[in-house]
Amino acid sequence: MNSREEQLKAFNRLLDVMDDLREKCPWDRKQTNESLRPNTIEEVYELSDTIIRGDTHNMAKELGDVLLHVVFYAKIGSETGEFDIADVCNKLCDKLIYRHPHVYGDVAADTAGQVVKNWEQLKQTEKDGNKTVLGGVPETLPPLLKAYRMQDKARAVGFDWENKEDVWDKVTEEIAEFRAELMFMEAEGGDRAKAQNELGDLLFSMVNASRLYDLNPDTALETTCRKFRNRFNYVEAEAAKQGKKLKDMTLGEMDELWEEAKAKGIK
Repeated sequence: MNSREEQLKAFNRLLDVMDDLREKCPWDRKQTNESLRPNTIEEVYELSDTIIRGDTHNMAKELGDVLLHVVFYAKIGSETGEFDIADVCNKLCDKLIYRHPHVYGDVAADTAGQVVKNWEQLKQTEKDGNKTVLGGVPETLPPLLKAYRMQDKARAVGFDWENKEDVWDKVTEEIAEFRAELMFMEAEGGDRAKAQNELGDLLFSMVNASRLYDLNPDTALETTCRKFRNRFNYVEAEAAKQGKKLKDMTLGEMDELWEEAKAKGIK
């Protein structure tokens, strides 16, 4: 591991490189906050992918790409005179110190749950903090993550199930309501929008259940999607070896290859 001195030297080197690129590279020079935004989102997803795969080698690389964007935005801010990288770091440090009174003050917090509760309460007292409990959940978050974060925020102020096992009654209720609406829609041309709403309620309740059992639904679904992709790719590849196309195979033939993929431990 590098020493603190070496870490600071590396960060200073990054700032110097950013200065050079902004001055001498036509592409870097023309970038704006708005033009960088889509790339920033992409970089965060690529970082997330390495975390899911446990790929620590490429995780360091992707962290670098995300850090580049932080430094890039700060460089643009310094050019407009609005803020620079020192402001970014100092605002972050000030916030962390303020929201950790159990470390930097005399507040007691012996559990992670108490830390989260204090954190949410402190956020609402800050001048530029969240004015409502759910105010810190971005509207642009993907729905699955948004549901999880909203429920987690509500939990921090005590709005949660007293016993986590009670959530299953809600899940069962939502399954029944969704199924009933689907059957009504199929049999009598019921309201499709209503069925969609019931599906949303069911998914929301499942996210709630996963949260209560300390499981992240986004990570779980991403893992399952990856597993499905890998196994389906196996089915397609094996079919090609047999000179067949999937659209010409029976479901039974494809299921047989699918079971082969499972037996081989493809995940």
